[in-house]
Amino acid sequence: MTLNCVVVDDSAIQRLSIVKLIENNNSLNLIAEYSSALETKNGLNTHKVDLIFLDIEMPVLNGFELLDVLNNRPQIIFVTGKTEYAFKAFNYDATDYLQKPITRERFNQAVEKALEQHKLKLDFNETEGEHIFVKSNLKKRKVYIKDIKWIEALGDYVKLVTEDTSLVVLSTMKAFEGELPDGKFLRIHKSYIVNLDKVDRFNSKNVEVGSYEIPLSRNKKTLLVDALNNI
Repeated sequence: MTLNCVVVDDSAIQRLSIVKLIENNNSLNLIAEYSSALETKNGLNTHKVDLIFLDIEMPVLNGFELLDVLNNRPQIIFVTGKTEYAFKAFNYDATDYLQKPITRERFNQAVEKALEQHKLKLDFNETEGEHIFVKSNLKKRKVYIKDIKWIEALGDYVKLVTEDTSLVVLSTMKAFEGELPDGKFLRIHKSYIVNLDKVDRFNSKNVEVGSYEIPLSRNKKTLLVDALNNI
């Protein structure tokens, strides 16, 4: 099992020290390193990340403020030179809290915790049904993958349409697409992602999900046919 991770620290020297520890751990795959919270927020919209090594004291937005604006948080291992933030860190459901300077042994212990939590999450999804958590109307809501019909772009938000309801979530289409399991959804139009299991019929212009018609981009038809043949 390998966790995709990023390093967030405004100090280039501190980032380098964490990167070296990551490179010496076979259970980690470094996706990117960021020097600010704002840079991180933008980067997480384009990468699927399982774990963040996060500094707390950074300019503009600190580590806690970054977590406050993330819709779907990966696991967090805080990395800081101070102990005073430890209690607050665990209020953010941190996997671990590492105080600088960090030894390889202590670092690897924290990674083991992250691996265990990741495995528990995978096992839980298998037994309860695959799902994601989304933040809508200031509340975290569990949404089962099998219940999602389609996702629609609404400016800076997306509308998640399920069997029972619809939820408006602050997210880009690209970021939300990254939260969905591979092979089960397809972006059929710049403004629509559809659950392949919910497709009843389609033609050159539209995809039918129940009584609803969703526009199909001309260049997506071949991808749709291939995707439906592979589910």
